Amino acid sequence: MSLIAAEGLSVAYGDSVVLRDVDFAVEPGEIVTIVGPNGSGKSTLLRALMGAVAPSRGTVRRKPGLRVGYVPQSLSIESTLPMTVRRFMDLPRRAPGDTAEKALERVGVAHLVGRQLRGLSGGQMQRVLLARAILNAPEILLLDEPTQGLDQPGSADFYRMIERLRGDLGCAVVMVSHELHVVMSASDRVICLNGHICCQGTPAVVRSAPEYRALFGTGTHGALALYRHDHDHDHDHHDHDHASDDREPV
Repeated sequence: MSLIAAEGLSVAYGDSVVLRDVDFAVEPGEIVTIVGPNGSGKSTLLRALMGAVAPSRGTVRRKPGLRVGYVPQSLSIESTLPMTVRRFMDLPRRAPGDTAEKALERVGVAHLVGRQLRGLSGGQMQRVLLARAILNAPEILLLDEPTQGLDQPGSADFYRMIERLRGDLGCAVVMVSHELHVVMSASDRVICLNGHICCQGTPAVVRSAPEYRALFGTGTHGALALYRHDHDHDHDHHDHDHASDDREPV
């Protein structure tokens, strides 16, 4: 049984259709990376999978009793609010026993347990958010651009940790990322989203696909690439024209 499956999923905010006709399923234990430009619906897809956004059309089915961990892009903390990492781990309900400490240890920030949240770096905060997300031993982790604002070594370390957690917890992972080298090295499946699913497959299949080469080119050899992906083709007729894509290798 799939952990989560979306069928014909469409989401609209007022007159603006953000996602249309998305068929998407997550199987136990797999890592799926979703790439796409700003405004392509990546965060909306995660929220729809969680049940935080209602589909305007189509359905989302979840395994009964599914345990979900979620890491947002960022978390705004009032600068005057006194809140230690340990206290934060107890929200919205107290973590039993030494569960919080073990979660912080798993992600490498046990030494921060008494620190104030407002004094954490971006990378430390993301690890604390991840520790909180794994408190309930999730069957699936949903990560919304968790390395936003981190440098390349910090991003690489974070995603290596995600791979270790997948192995330790046996959970599936769905993550939104713009980092091409991470997508190719860490993912079982890559999905390109731009309001709809443009192309998808295993990293090996996607890497060799004409659509992938049109998106990212062949000269980066897996290096970090940030891109803007604009479509002017009709997927219904399998006509792929990516001539308008802009790629910005870094």
